[in-house]
Amino acid sequence: MALYSEKVMDHFRNPRNVGTMENADGVGEVGNAKCGDIMKIYLRIEQDVITDVKFETFGCGSAIASSSMATEMIKGKPISEALELTNKAVTEALGGLPAHKLHCSVLAEEAVRAAILDYYKRNHIPYNEEEFKQCKCAHCEEHA
Repeated sequence: MALYSEKVMDHFRNPRNVGTMENADGVGEVGNAKCGDIMKIYLRIEQDVITDVKFETFGCGSAIASSSMATEMIKGKPISEALELTNKAVTEALGGLPAHKLHCSVLAEEAVRAAILDYYKRNHIPYNEEEFKQCKCAHCEEHA
């Protein structure tokens, strides 16, 4: 069995939605000090729907693939659905990640949530603070 699935390799070699976005409606940047990965997600939102999304990722192939897949999963979706994105869903959509690379999918989830929170704050939209404090990751000790 290969270390990485064909989907991971495809999203690494041909990342979707890569780049920056001028005048984004929301921007989220997260990083992992242990591995050095940094992800930045840009959102364009119209009538509570994510109409466009871009990302910049400094990191390994799993980080790039996770960012790419996460952007594909939320593009065209209402904000409420994007907030339901989990690292587990990203990992499954990629056909799995090695255990030591699961933190990459966690970063993708966190970057999406950070961008949505930024959008809420910029537009003075009320939000539940507790919803943004809770990590949905199922494996990570530091988020348990």
